[in-house]
Amino acid sequence: MAGITLAQAEAQLTAWLAASTAVSQGQAYTIGTRSLSRADAKEIREQIKFWDSQVKRLADGSGGGIRARGITPV
Repeated sequence: MAGITLAQAEAQLTAWLAASTAVSQGQAYTIGTRSLSRADAKEIREQIKFWDSQVKRLADGSGGGIRARGITPV
């Protein structure tokens, strides 16, 4: 199974930002099968934080691979 792509992460971030805008104006918003309202503002904020971090991670190419520090060659 391949991981998510930068484009997919950006699309998710865009969707959650749109949800935040709609809910902040007193509206409900639907993403897929989920309907969100003002009461879901905390969930929306958490999703924005998550997808923003995914976009940043994928954009900088770090991909979460192994890092080696302070290695002494033998």
